[in-house]
Amino acid sequence: MYIKRITIDEDLRAAFAIRKQVFVKEQGVPLEDEFDQFDTIEGTCEHVLVHYNEQPVGTGRIRFINGVGKLERICILEPFRKFGIGKIIIKALEEIAEERGASQVKLHGQTQAEGFYKKLGYRTSSAIFMEDGIPHILMLKDLSTIK
Repeated sequence: MYIKRITIDEDLRAAFAIRKQVFVKEQGVPLEDEFDQFDTIEGTCEHVLVHYNEQPVGTGRIRFINGVGKLERICILEPFRKFGIGKIIIKALEEIAEERGASQVKLHGQTQAEGFYKKLGYRTSSAIFMEDGIPHILMLKDLSTIK
């Protein structure tokens, strides 16, 4: 298993296929809501891709808003969940945030994943809100707690 930053179109297409499977097909997010202007290689965010047995199985991205890293579009194909891939994606995105000088990261986590994020040092910072018909919460992490 390995993770890499997406720098070529082929890898970005693989990430999009994973997101389409997880968010659009499994969770019912409208296709037009899943993809946005930040979905480019040379845009304002960075994407990562995880391979398991040479197959792309997980992805995520980070974008920077007012010096804070916002983790987004984190997902893993269903047969590959429970292998620790989510933790690998979060760690890689946090490392990118640190490289860019961010001292804090945030994410809109689905409420069903709140426990997962809490184990990784995130704290809940909002009431439940709906995003694409799915209950979410704002979660924050101070990156100075990593070291």
